[in-house]
Amino acid sequence: MSENPIPTTVFHMLERQIGRKILAILDSSYGFEGTLAAITTEPPGIWLSEAKATVLRSTIARPIPQVVSREERSETFINLNSVQRIEVLHEQ
Repeated sequence: MSENPIPTTVFHMLERQIGRKILAILDSSYGFEGTLAAITTEPPGIWLSEAKATVLRSTIARPIPQVVSREERSETFINLNSVQRIEVLHEQ
């Protein structure tokens, strides 16, 4: 099975976000939220500290997925091959 390598520009973008809170969405209803601690190229992935597993839900009235629950995790490694979207969260 041949997998396309992740472009290096993705790693450069992620390196600029180290120390910031991000939300990594794995599928339409599940993701992880935490502080971006490190990035690895082999295997391609990110390490989150103070991570939380999140459940996302959307409805017809609210089509943009919203976080409906969080479960505490500690340090979490996420393989970038399984990530659909990464959002940088701004402090409020």
